[in-house]
Amino acid sequence: MTTTKPSISWLTDVSVFAVNRLPAHSDHRYYESIEEAAADTTMALRQSLNGSWKFAYSTKPADRPDSFYQAGYDCDGWRNIEVPGHIQLQGFGKPQYVNTMYPWDGHNDIRPPAIPEDHNPVGSYVKYFSVPAQMQGKPVYVSFQGVESAFYLWLNGEFVGYSEDSFTPSEFDLTPFLVDGENKLAVEVYQRSTGSWLEDQDFWRFSGIFRDVYLYTVPNIHVSDLFVHAELDSTYTNGNVRVDLKLAGAQPSRLALELKDANGQTIASVSSEQVENGKASLTLDAGQVMAWSAENPYLYTLYITVYDSEGKLVEAIPQKTGFRSFEMIDKIMHINGKRIVFKGVNRHEFNSRRGRSITKEDMIWDIETLKRNNLNAVRTSHYPNQSLWYELCDIYGVYVIDEMNLETHGSWQKMGAVEPSWNVPENKPEWQPIVMDRAISMVERDKNHPSILIWSVGNEAYAGEVLLNVSNYFRETDPSRLVHYEGVFHNRTYDATSDMESRMYAKPADIEQYLNEDPQKPYISCEYMHAMGNSVGGMHKYTELEQKYPMYQGGFIWDYIDQVIVKKDRYGKEFLAFGGDFDDRATDYNFCTNGIVFADRKESPKMQEVKFLYQNIKLIPDSNGVKIVNENLFEGTDAYELVLTLHLEGKEVFSSTQDVAVAAQTEAYVKLELPSTEKAGEYALHAALRLKERTLWADAGHEVSFGQYVFVTEATSAPAQPEGSLRVVEGDVNIGVHGRDFSIMFSKQAGTLISVNYSGKEMIAIPPAPLFWRATTDNDKGFALGFDSGAWFAASLTRKCISVELTQEAGSATVTFSYKLSISADVLVTVAYKVLPDGSLNVKSRYQGAEGLPKLPIFALSFKVPADYNHLDWYAMGPEENYIDRAFGARLGEFQNDAADNVSGYVVPQESGNRTGVRRVSISNDYGQGIRITAPAKQPVECNISPYTAFELESAYHHYELPNVHYTVVTVAGRQMGVGGDDSWGAPVHGEYLIPANQELAFEFNIQRL
Repeated sequence: MTTTKPSISWLTDVSVFAVNRLPAHSDHRYYESIEEAAADTTMALRQSLNGSWKFAYSTKPADRPDSFYQAGYDCDGWRNIEVPGHIQLQGFGKPQYVNTMYPWDGHNDIRPPAIPEDHNPVGSYVKYFSVPAQMQGKPVYVSFQGVESAFYLWLNGEFVGYSEDSFTPSEFDLTPFLVDGENKLAVEVYQRSTGSWLEDQDFWRFSGIFRDVYLYTVPNIHVSDLFVHAELDSTYTNGNVRVDLKLAGAQPSRLALELKDANGQTIASVSSEQVENGKASLTLDAGQVMAWSAENPYLYTLYITVYDSEGKLVEAIPQKTGFRSFEMIDKIMHINGKRIVFKGVNRHEFNSRRGRSITKEDMIWDIETLKRNNLNAVRTSHYPNQSLWYELCDIYGVYVIDEMNLETHGSWQKMGAVEPSWNVPENKPEWQPIVMDRAISMVERDKNHPSILIWSVGNEAYAGEVLLNVSNYFRETDPSRLVHYEGVFHNRTYDATSDMESRMYAKPADIEQYLNEDPQKPYISCEYMHAMGNSVGGMHKYTELEQKYPMYQGGFIWDYIDQVIVKKDRYGKEFLAFGGDFDDRATDYNFCTNGIVFADRKESPKMQEVKFLYQNIKLIPDSNGVKIVNENLFEGTDAYELVLTLHLEGKEVFSSTQDVAVAAQTEAYVKLELPSTEKAGEYALHAALRLKERTLWADAGHEVSFGQYVFVTEATSAPAQPEGSLRVVEGDVNIGVHGRDFSIMFSKQAGTLISVNYSGKEMIAIPPAPLFWRATTDNDKGFALGFDSGAWFAASLTRKCISVELTQEAGSATVTFSYKLSISADVLVTVAYKVLPDGSLNVKSRYQGAEGLPKLPIFALSFKVPADYNHLDWYAMGPEENYIDRAFGARLGEFQNDAADNVSGYVVPQESGNRTGVRRVSISNDYGQGIRITAPAKQPVECNISPYTAFELESAYHHYELPNVHYTVVTVAGRQMGVGGDDSWGAPVHGEYLIPANQELAFEFNIQRL
């Protein structure tokens, strides 16, 4: 495409997507001396144009300053904008969040390749610069690493070029248009273009120059592109390197290749004078090498040097590379000869203040978090990321599915129904070039990163000839990698598009069915465990498939980080905003909040489960020792120490540390000599593997694997009963039970316990009541729990006390309340409070079910204590919140937090903060006064202690809508249903984690003073 007169019609012309744009190439760095190459830091031949640019915003093309690019046009009075950055996050326009539908749905009745004319925001950017000294007299180019979604470029009033594809670089030659002194670079960015039909990802819709912009020049002989093929032989121990080069400029006299190990020692070298038609290939035998893997991401450095006709070095390139093999063997994917299991996550680039314009610091935090939590793989959903991300994955050791910038979800799936009548690109030949361009741009830039194992054709674009051709291009260009595409699940005519069976949100039973029917391709879950809000329940059902079926090769959780944006409420206080909060319509509201990491880059409680279920080394302790199962493919346990601690009733009574040597793919049993466990009580043996030394991603002492064994030594005699006397007063309305320094009151009129007063301090602020409802989670809403079980919401608020019974025995008094519920005449709930002479209460609650009732969200008793009593000391499963289907990663132990900490950071308030396996929890004020709730070790309860009731959480759409804190709400449950997570739009919690309403349920606990 050589058209030089720009036209706005290009925005809707599917055949025009790159005018005067330079060919895509590898993302290598280059220097003019070997010393600079060895340092491999800031490139002297680049000059950043990041920073403040002049800017004008127009809501539609007709309003834009159409001659702003002219050299004499005065832009000094314009506002400023930061580059890189999104237009909509810098005070211009507004962000919009939609998932599958196109953002103009309901506003414009259009079909591809048309775009809205009335709302297509235009950003007019101007940057003034002078050519840096080191570029004087040389060609000068400009690189835009990411612009959304289409832009026109001028220099000094002359048209330079045009480009689409938001997520790969666009580069242009500025040399013919440069002037001495100050130059005016003008960029006109359109939010909507033909490319917008291909960028219907589940994300916020932004626009602007959101990645780096820089000038660059090149030596007079320049390696414009290189492709490193670092291969292993059939034994996976010896390496061979072939580097294919494309050169520009003068003819070199010699090219040289030197391979150095991580210590800087030269392994092999070779030189060549053979350059034909600007191309050359250099090959060397590396001999025995260290293979690259996520477990040991060993990198070598290739130094490529270029010499001119006088033998002078003119260019030096340091290229990190790793020797690794990724291949299909007997229908199973293998890394370096071993079956791989992806313990992955889908990751959007996102920052709650900067959107997709993320920083190096964001990326380092992300990759260290992945590594610390046993994730070994990332799918770049659903576009190529910044180049730095792949470098970090090479260095830290993360397997990557690199996905091209393609999603056309709204063109074939409407509200979940497959309807491809106007799907693009499908079999439409006019769309082939623009789609293929995106594939080429990704491959050419990213091809030298060993971390990338799989090319992905894109996401949720149905299927057809156009995508099949892209897949074949990947295979022909780069046979060292496999190809992924999920969409063929919906159209098996194009099954050859993907080398693996890849499905989204398939239930475990569906996956097993596939694996049991003689499959021809291995299976991965490219998206599973939809982590929206309080989720990731039942994840173990997926990870248990890893060892059961060799052809099940893992999956990628959806997704990594909540996509929410910092905004201010009407009082000027910041909050995390989701779809609709910017008056953006159409919108998909809070469906952007799916992360295992919160938007402020704090780990969600869900990460506790992910870390445990993704651990490569399993620890299985028992009373005599610990079984260590090393599922690593290559690395033994040498980097870790085994730390064993024995706890009695939560208190540590023994600890030991030792080295263990368990080779990859083997297991061993380490015998222990524990101290006597004859003393009555509950014991917990914790086994952990911890890093001996600091790594790139964690400090020494970081725990990588964990296991526990819990057992009870029974007492030989019954516990002593409290001594003392009780004074029982049965009045007309109230029943009082009094001791030396306590008073406990029950009301026949209110039908409940109304007072627990210890030494003059009242602990019951709001009386206890049976509770059958929890604040619905996002998953609950997705499978219509409210519709199915909403009667339990009313039942929690509309009980009727039908009887109050007082019974007295020696040393105790019991008051029993019986309740009927409006949900069914056959349901009966009783709560019995037994008061002992020391002022403690034994509470027993029983539910008698009935047929034909909806499932119970929870069976609990809830009451409020004064808000000053907000410090919690637990002996339970923790330390993070957990639920019956998300407790594998929890451990039995002592830990502390405050009530407010149990309102987790899920963007829409919902059920959170629960703990299973509660043996005791103390609730105290700043002076250590308060109450303790206890339950037997063999019959523990679940507890949620929070500043808010289930109904307050249910009623709030944002956290700022929650009321001021006046109480600490104590909820003790015999059972709460699981949180689920197969998906968030219809998948129910798995059956074993539900609570049928036609059974009898009972639980008990004790309340005593601290």
